[in-house]
Amino acid sequence: MADKEKKTIKTIKIDVDKCNGCRACEVICSAFHAAPKYSSNNPARSRIRILRDPHRDLYVPVYAGEYTVAECAGRDKYTIDGKEYDECSFCRASCPSREEFKEPDSGLPLKCDMCEGEEEPLCVKWCLVDALQIEEREEEVPEDEVQEEQEDLDIGLESLADKFGVEKIMDALARMKEQD
Repeated sequence: MADKEKKTIKTIKIDVDKCNGCRACEVICSAFHAAPKYSSNNPARSRIRILRDPHRDLYVPVYAGEYTVAECAGRDKYTIDGKEYDECSFCRASCPSREEFKEPDSGLPLKCDMCEGEEEPLCVKWCLVDALQIEEREEEVPEDEVQEEQEDLDIGLESLADKFGVEKIMDALARMKEQD
């Protein structure tokens, strides 16, 4: 039996006890996602937010997760150092009941993309107190996901072959292989 295919999952591990509320993560994230890159800084465009209670020296980084079309049913309350927070405070989702993690101009949901194209997420890189750490783990890829990826690849290659011809695709692949 063949080994199952594995993929590396990256997540940002947050140590709330180390966060000092400097908000450098928000600044670099919003600058990275500006158009063009680094041309402006608007923390409302940041994919990470710092929930703050400076009087109690409490700072909680939360980064944007998946969009959800409906509000959740739970409205649990959390008490931290005597202050009450609702479940939404720590939620990573963009949903209809909150303004957090929505693009300020269009209202479209934001999601952390781990600063795609960078060596590591910039919020992690710029966190001087190590409150944000990148964590990697390997997970087995379900068979149906492997099948879907193969089907997507087949469709894409078929489309390219129809448009450019197999010869041009093979030449391009050969050039790419030489560059490795």
